[in-house]
Amino acid sequence: MITTATAQALPSSLHGQHVVVFGGTSGIGLAAAIQATAAGASVIVIGSNAERARQAAEDHGLAGWRAADVTQRESIDAALSDIAHVDHLVLLAGTFVAGRVMDADVDHLRRAFDERIWAAVHAIRALGDRLSQQGSITFISGSLADRPNAYGTAVLAAASAAMEAMARGMALELAPVRVNTLSPGPINTPILGKALGDGRDAYVASLEQVLPLRRLGSAEEAGNAVVFLMANTFMNGAVLNIDGGARLV
Repeated sequence: MITTATAQALPSSLHGQHVVVFGGTSGIGLAAAIQATAAGASVIVIGSNAERARQAAEDHGLAGWRAADVTQRESIDAALSDIAHVDHLVLLAGTFVAGRVMDADVDHLRRAFDERIWAAVHAIRALGDRLSQQGSITFISGSLADRPNAYGTAVLAAASAAMEAMARGMALELAPVRVNTLSPGPINTPILGKALGDGRDAYVASLEQVLPLRRLGSAEEAGNAVVFLMANTFMNGAVLNIDGGARLV
């Protein structure tokens, strides 16, 4: 039975918490930053483009912004150097790296791991003991980790699955810091347009016909899942699928 005292002890907000969101200037990351701010957190967003990061922070009343190239350790170090304390580190940066293994440029394919695995390692090491022991880290994977396809996404699928495996290991290695992974399915974010170009609308229309909910998810819905992973203090070593059941079809 949940008593009044127990209910009051359950996390209901992020009030007074300090949050850093890599990939926080658009899409899921920005939605999470806005919602975490509304829940009382002080949020700094980090993006690849300084002007876009500045504008996002100004437009949405965020605590601050930084620009960083997540494939460069020195850039990550610089972006985090003057942040004194972090309760929740959210690592959502990453582009849609596509290319067939037999003919794509290997340096291009390598970015799938550089932007995810090695960026996470560098960010966590850069923060060190400035990351709260009562806090959390949230990674991002994606539905490709469960359902790879034949359209040049094998390396990206591998990187996504690796994020989930690393989160489980880091949940033990960094305990009691909580480490979880968000696995979004078809979410309507700018990355869709970048990946598909002029074919975006046709792809979305055909996809909606087979999805159980007959629609894509929104950045706000996925951002809310990020906030849940930060705020719920018993979520640890978990993969949270937010895909509207897409992995079932």
